[in-house]
This record gives sequence, structure tokens and C-alpha cells, in this order.
Amino acid sequence: MQQRTLHDVFPINKPIIGMIHVPALPGTPNHKLAVRGIIEKCSGEAHLLKEIGLDGIMIENMHDIPYLNRKAGPEIVALMTVIGNEIKKSTQLPCGIQILAGANKEALAASNAAGLDFIRAEGFVFGHLADEGYMDADAGELLRYRKQIGAENILILTDIKKKHSSHAMTSDVSLSDTAKAAAFFLSDGLIVTGKSTGNPAELTDLHEVSRVTELPVLIGSGITEENIHEYFNLADGFIIGSWFKKGGLWLNDPDPKRIKAFIKKMNILRNQ
Repeated sequence: MQQRTLHDVFPINKPIIGMIHVPALPGTPNHKLAVRGIIEKCSGEAHLLKEIGLDGIMIENMHDIPYLNRKAGPEIVALMTVIGNEIKKSTQLPCGIQILAGANKEALAASNAAGLDFIRAEGFVFGHLADEGYMDADAGELLRYRKQIGAENILILTDIKKKHSSHAMTSDVSLSDTAKAAAFFLSDGLIVTGKSTGNPAELTDLHEVSRVTELPVLIGSGITEENIHEYFNLADGFIIGSWFKKGGLWLNDPDPKRIKAFIKKMNILRNQ
């Protein structure tokens, strides 16, 4: 099977991928909503994002704080699979998944079962110290697992120099070297972020990465209506969560006015 590319999944210039932060799932400290309520809330958000004009959707269990390191129980994987399947079937948009923290195999299994298009994987190359603890690289294991379950049509988009992490142990490995290593280890696309959720990526980082790789580069944090013009020509796609929420806070509900204003600005930039 020939591996798909980002353009195969998103046949549009510089796609906008909206992040749905799934309410706290069963067994996690902040869990409140019943299973059906969680599914309905996510489905409602997905339809809102589609109606406003986003190009794709990604689901993430960000409310499941504090996260386990490279682990997710069957109750998490099962419900993320159901939510992904519901959103994919009802919106027909490209859809992806991330399961925190670093539960990349679980995300791949859920994506495969739900018929999704991509996963966002952290800790793909080079170990780092995250707030969940030390996270080792998993590219070799993850790509072998993708082959074993016949999920080669699912893109693995990989964070490099992951946010919310210390990279002191790899301080002698530059961002460009990390990007080259991810490409060498068969990443399908690179995600560049700021230091934490909602913080923008450094412009110099994006210039550095784009010089050394032909892989698609996506920006995974900190994009806003005010700064998109600075980043538009430096990336092949944008994953946006916080800015689309009320008050620009990831834990709030989506704000249609903010999303519509962003889409309007993006369309102007695309048509220039």
C-alpha cells in the first residue's frame, strides 16, 4: 500500500485543523459527564467547526489531567475510538487523534478502528523529560506497529522538541537535527510548537526546520487571528485549539465569532 501524504488527506492550500478537547474521560480525576454526553458534546463541536469552514478536525483527551506516561487504559482508547468514528462519519472531514501523554500506539489503534486519517505523535525521535516524566523515542516501535495492523494509510504527524518538556539532555541536538532525524525515521509531517499550550512557535524555529526538510511542516500551538499573517508562508498547515475557544483558553467552549474571523483572515491570505 502506498503511503498517503498530507496533500492526499488535505487537498487544500494550508489546511486549518480544529482541535476538539474531549471532556474528561471515565476514570480520570476530572471526569463528570456520562459517556453519551461526552460523545454528543464532541459531535456538536465537530459540526460547528465544519459549518464554519474548517478543513479538518483533531480530537485530544486534554482534560484527562494528570496524564499517564505512554499509557492509556482501555476505557480511554474505546471512547476516543467511538468519538472519532462518530465525528468522521457525520462530518466526512479529515480527522485525526492524539492520546495523551505519548500514547501513540493507542492513538494509532483507535484511528485505524475509527477510519481516521492521522495521529499526532509526541516523542517520536530523541528522548525528553516531560511533565509526565521521562519519555523515550518510539519511532521504530510505532512504525512497526502501524505495519502490523495494516494502518499504513494513517499519517503519523510528529512533534519535534515537544512543548511542556525539558530538552536539556538533547541540548546539543539542534531543532534542524531533530527534524532531519524525524524525516530519516519516516515521519509523515513535522509539528513545530511554542513552549506550552497556546504559545506561538518561534519564527526562527520554522525557518530553521523548513531549510532542512521537504516534509510538510505544521504549526501546533499559538496561532491567532492577529499573528497568522506572520506564519502563513512558514507552514503547510495549522492545528488550532486555544484561539478558537472563548477567551482564547483551551478549556472553554468554542467561540464561533473567533473562528469565523480567523477563517475570513485565512481566506484573504490564501487568495493573495
